[in-house]
Amino acid sequence: RALLWLGPVYLAGYLGLSGSWVLLALALWLCWGLNRQGKRDRLAAAFALLEDEREAVCRGLAARHLPAWVHFPDVERVEWLNKVLVQAWPYFGTIMEKTFKEVLEPKIRAKSVHLKTCTFTKIHFGEKCPRINGIKAYTKEIDRRQVTLDLQICYIGDCEIHMDISKFNLGVKGVQLYGTLRVILEPLLPDAPFVGAVTLFFMQKPHLEINWAGMSNLLDVPGINVMSDSLIQDFIAARLVLPNRITVPLKKNMNIAHLRFPVPQGVIRVYLLEAENLVQKDNFLGAIRGKSDPYALLRVGTVQYRSKTVSRDLNPIWNETFEFVVHEVPGQDLEVDLYDEDPDKDDFMGSLLISLVDVMNDRTVDEWFPLSKTTSGHLHLKLEWLSLVNDQEKLHEDKKGLSTALLIVYLDSAFNLPKNHFEYSNGECGAKKIKNNKYLKKMDREPSSFVLLTVGNKTQKSKTCNFSKDPKWGQAFTFFVHSAHSQSLHIEIKDKERDSALGTSVVCLSHLLKDPNMTLDQRFQLDHSSSDSFIKMKLVLRALNVEEPDPQRVKAGVNASKQGPVHVMEKAGNQQKFTSPPQVSKVPPMSKDTAALESLSKKDSGEDLDTKDSSGAPVSSETVSGLNEAEGKQNLEHGPPSVLPSGAVAVPTLPVLQEMRVAPSVTSLGSLPSSCFELSSSNLDIHNGTEMPLGEIQLTVRYASIRQSLVVLVNGCRNLVPSSNRGVDPYVRIYLLPDRRWTSRKKTSVKKKTLNPQYDEKFEFFESLENVKKRTLDIAVKNSKPFISQERKELGKVRIDLSREDLIKGFAQW
Repeated sequence: RALLWLGPVYLAGYLGLSGSWVLLALALWLCWGLNRQGKRDRLAAAFALLEDEREAVCRGLAARHLPAWVHFPDVERVEWLNKVLVQAWPYFGTIMEKTFKEVLEPKIRAKSVHLKTCTFTKIHFGEKCPRINGIKAYTKEIDRRQVTLDLQICYIGDCEIHMDISKFNLGVKGVQLYGTLRVILEPLLPDAPFVGAVTLFFMQKPHLEINWAGMSNLLDVPGINVMSDSLIQDFIAARLVLPNRITVPLKKNMNIAHLRFPVPQGVIRVYLLEAENLVQKDNFLGAIRGKSDPYALLRVGTVQYRSKTVSRDLNPIWNETFEFVVHEVPGQDLEVDLYDEDPDKDDFMGSLLISLVDVMNDRTVDEWFPLSKTTSGHLHLKLEWLSLVNDQEKLHEDKKGLSTALLIVYLDSAFNLPKNHFEYSNGECGAKKIKNNKYLKKMDREPSSFVLLTVGNKTQKSKTCNFSKDPKWGQAFTFFVHSAHSQSLHIEIKDKERDSALGTSVVCLSHLLKDPNMTLDQRFQLDHSSSDSFIKMKLVLRALNVEEPDPQRVKAGVNASKQGPVHVMEKAGNQQKFTSPPQVSKVPPMSKDTAALESLSKKDSGEDLDTKDSSGAPVSSETVSGLNEAEGKQNLEHGPPSVLPSGAVAVPTLPVLQEMRVAPSVTSLGSLPSSCFELSSSNLDIHNGTEMPLGEIQLTVRYASIRQSLVVLVNGCRNLVPSSNRGVDPYVRIYLLPDRRWTSRKKTSVKKKTLNPQYDEKFEFFESLENVKKRTLDIAVKNSKPFISQERKELGKVRIDLSREDLIKGFAQW
């Protein structure tokens, strides 16, 4: 072994090579060793979790190793199923060993002459079986004739498979697999077996890690390992990741074509507009900070797009549009990652995950989203949900060059393909050329064919069917169509071995418009092929339509309903703040009685109490403060104080506002257009800790399901009690109990010398809704006193039990 390691060193010296080659080889060997050791450590940690889950959790394993039911209460534990798998695993291993020897080994040998010596020397699937960490069942969100299950699959296997090829030993010794497998039971039947078919697919690419053995260890060499892992994951994705599915019929004569290739749920159109306050990643000499060169990666399922790169800008403007086909809702999400482009390795600048269920319900979302996994930065996106409708009137050509329709191609099979491009019935080449060809045997074989489908400038390729004149592909493809009246679908069948065309066809999409359902399901004659060569396809054309949002629905997005005051954004360098529109200082005098009568008349007449209909001009702050004092006295007898919208923008009268119970959409403060949504009255469990009134604080609280965060808007305070004769400088401190860490504390700015401070500041706590409902908001108003002072620091505090509130709907209250 020592001679083996010293051999390269001696050889380098003998050949007179530079010592840098030896250092390079040593560095590669060290990286390979670290990579192998890392794999062993991860496998050992996963085995520890599998052996004793309680002990492993107590040791503090990484969060990604924890089972899904720990994070998501709607994911159910299925220990009974795991016990069944443990008992059945040895029998499954026996079946798989027989399959490898009798089915897989002959197929590998038939693939190539070099693989004829392939032999499986050891097949052992080990003692560790796959585990279901949790199951989430969907019944309400889907059709009543189906059941959808999401299985959190975790396989940490000690399997050992070795194969010999020409005296080379290749093998696998341990596998890790994590992923969400969706199982659809559809359709449900009134007779046995009660389920017509089972459909299986992964929602996203599963995480796969293989511990190689034998000569396969070379695949762990840095650079090669990334390529080999991606090839294996792509192989799995081409068969088991959306939009690819495996459908197994359980009843005879069951037509599973519409189950394998269902019409997509819709299309999401993403307008990538701009970003602000991104993190500085570029630096000079490790100390001087520079600007970054940001770009975005947008991904839905396996489809990914990259935006252009904006050079040297922390507030980039892209103004780009991307379109994604959405196959499963709920299930698929929009993922956005921002990177800083560098010559060596791109730096991560933040990410964003948006639930497409909420976008589908809201129809249109135009928001500033805060980036996660980073210290600062917001991303401005506009999202449109496009439904697929069977209406030819919606097929107007878009002037902006956007897609107006979606073409779905179900590629079934072909019949009587020629063996080669000479074998045409109308060809002038003939058998003489073939007879004189020295590759006669090769050209006599059946073709290995694949199909190229082209619409506009986009081409998609089917899988290859080996050695068949009647290939069956069974695949579905989607194309965005800009003009259904003028565009065409081009089909070309090619032979993999000779890269020659076996037949072509062109289908004008205008032919689909002649059918009322915009569907063609037939055989198409192939050109430049035999006279009896056909290809069977089903073409479905659907128009893209943006439906009007439901005005009664409270939006899940930030910019929910555009009815409220508009906040103006002011930028100064990389800083920005939001101010309300300028207020009018002079207004016509209006008494409280007049305001009350006017509000009652509006209520009786059933007018729409919009910002446009409420008043011609906003009321000054002095008038509002006067109304606040008067209404405060009345509310002591008649009920809780009225609710005011955030910001200094005042609506005309408090009675009108109390009738509307309008509160601002707290998630819209990061965007240009703010909004309002209707709220029911909220009974908060508020404790001041004293019987004497210490003033009031106005809060707006709501859970933003798209961003998975609790949003707290501190609007302002009024009638605070001063702690000294010199006045107070109040600020607001927020904790989400029981977390009292300094790093999780939220704090507003300090307002100088005022008892009625106005903040209009937004804070977010990134927690799941289930966790938030178990928490309590601890909010204190404090005085920013001098360093050496005997003044009282805390002016008052309030606690809100979030378990009693409808956080999705939100509330706003003094």
